[in-house]
Amino acid sequence: MSLIDLEAIAASYNKSVSKLHRRIIVCGGTGCISNGSLKVLDALRAEIEKTGEKVVLELKREDEPSDGVYISKSGCQGFCQQGPLVRIEPEGIFYCHVKPEDASEIIEALGKGEIVERLTYLDPKTKERCKHENEVPFYTKQTRIVLKNCTIEPENVDEYIAKGGYQGLRKALAMTPEEVCQVALDSGLRGRGGAGFPTGLKWKFTLPNKSDKKYVVCNGDEGDPGAFMDRSVMEGNPHSVLEGMMIAGKAIGADEGVVYVRAEYPLAVKRMRRAVEDAERVGILGDDILGTGFNFHIRIMEGAGAFVCGEETALLASVEGKRGMPSPRPPFPAQKGLYGKPTVINNVETLASVPYIFREGAEKYKEIGTPTSAGAKTFALTGHVANTGLIEVPFGSTLRDIIYDIGGGVLNNKGELTDEDFKAVQIGGPSGGCLTPEVLDLPLDYDSIKKTGAIVGSGGLVVMNNQTCMVRIARFFMQFTQNESCGKCVPCREGTKQMLALLDDIIEGRATLETLDLLEETAKAVQLGSLCALGKTAPNPVLSTLRYFRDEYEAHVVKKICPTGECKALARPEIDPEKCKGCGMCAKGCPVGAISGEIKKPHKIDADKCIKCGACKAKCKFGAVKGL
Repeated sequence: MSLIDLEAIAASYNKSVSKLHRRIIVCGGTGCISNGSLKVLDALRAEIEKTGEKVVLELKREDEPSDGVYISKSGCQGFCQQGPLVRIEPEGIFYCHVKPEDASEIIEALGKGEIVERLTYLDPKTKERCKHENEVPFYTKQTRIVLKNCTIEPENVDEYIAKGGYQGLRKALAMTPEEVCQVALDSGLRGRGGAGFPTGLKWKFTLPNKSDKKYVVCNGDEGDPGAFMDRSVMEGNPHSVLEGMMIAGKAIGADEGVVYVRAEYPLAVKRMRRAVEDAERVGILGDDILGTGFNFHIRIMEGAGAFVCGEETALLASVEGKRGMPSPRPPFPAQKGLYGKPTVINNVETLASVPYIFREGAEKYKEIGTPTSAGAKTFALTGHVANTGLIEVPFGSTLRDIIYDIGGGVLNNKGELTDEDFKAVQIGGPSGGCLTPEVLDLPLDYDSIKKTGAIVGSGGLVVMNNQTCMVRIARFFMQFTQNESCGKCVPCREGTKQMLALLDDIIEGRATLETLDLLEETAKAVQLGSLCALGKTAPNPVLSTLRYFRDEYEAHVVKKICPTGECKALARPEIDPEKCKGCGMCAKGCPVGAISGEIKKPHKIDADKCIKCGACKAKCKFGAVKGL
């Protein structure tokens, strides 16, 4: 393939696009598809055909440019909570919660030059309608690099090229391997999989190791509960991952790459395979790439989805057909990796960041973020927050920026916005920790987060309100890591099991203050003695909650009460004043006189006197008694 072909493909594609009357983009990420977005696409197509306009479903550069409406799917557009999403260009109209039955109204409104107001985004704070994406705070507060092209047709290599795709590769192929490594190092890019190791340094360590074969492995085994950053990139912009792998291959002298994707991501697997096929078809992937003599081939492998396979050596074992279990290091994969050959392993987001760096320059990339954490980071924002979804923000952004500006604020259990109800945010998934309101204005980067006892991790952000029991949160993540432990080393295999048992004692009322000391001691032993990062970071949620919410633990073990009422064995008995009619039947049925109140007015339970016998609940005809 000659050097001029990329420009020719881009020019031909853009010429075809320029002749189109309009483009309708329907979100084709997993979340929107599960909510029926593809049915929306079919309904829109049918309605347009009724108007007599030509419908274009697949745009190819070889096609003769013609007028019509191009209906395409995209990858995940991020605002999952509002899906299915529909964007209409060139008007820039942004619709949320679109259903197939809305199609006729949408097309009719377009014909009249109008907008369907009820389908536009309603800002929960201002109560105003946002008709265009650039008016929606969820998007305007972000800086999208990796996610920017997730609005293109993910199964059209021509559109990726037209957006500047593979230009970074072309620049890299004109460099020496040493120069490629140096550009990555100068950019300040650090591994987005959790550890934050400098990407250029990893490449530089691998380059000098002599071998007849080297590999680049893409880690797409995203296992954190609630995390879907890598999945969305593979679904929405698969060619960026391939381009990043090829540049990494040039950096270390590799001619083969493996994309390891968990089998639970069927759409990501499908689109990654399609991307490989299309890149090979147009001559970007394979032998003599862009006429430079550089050869690189990529294969897609489905993994079984074990959380431990996020660890490099466990992932390599799985690729080789062995059980996914970590191995002691050294030797590091840079020295002895896949099939015993020097190997670079980067996660999806890291590799997808590389094309931008080589296309736009290391200095431009380094302008984004902080001096020690360059660029932007994707996060899966979930939990008690008004706007959930996939976001990308520069390092240095604060939790306040994310939760209150992008996220729209904290919700109570009734779904109402209440800024006072923020309690904590779990960052980094099972390997991370909890951050409290005191660090809302702390700049998010690898080093500052580490000082709090948490880690950035792969990018999970779970926002929690005051009705959340932090002991149960710690137990949830401990249950996950205990289940996912491969069992190879004793500290992780047995330690996580003991920590889980101690947490069960706490939430079920069997614990004492000595239990908390033993829990902390065990957590530190597991952290120190485990073989791989799964075990070393498994205690983080426990240690961070003990650090910031010890009073909540003590309430469980000393007062035998769960302050939030989430632990049923320790639920704090109370009477809902909105349901209580003041009949007095509960007070008459209480054997210890723990209930007081006037007739026809809400009654109250003295939790210190209550023996939790349930007699009051049995007497109440209005369901006002809670916590028993």
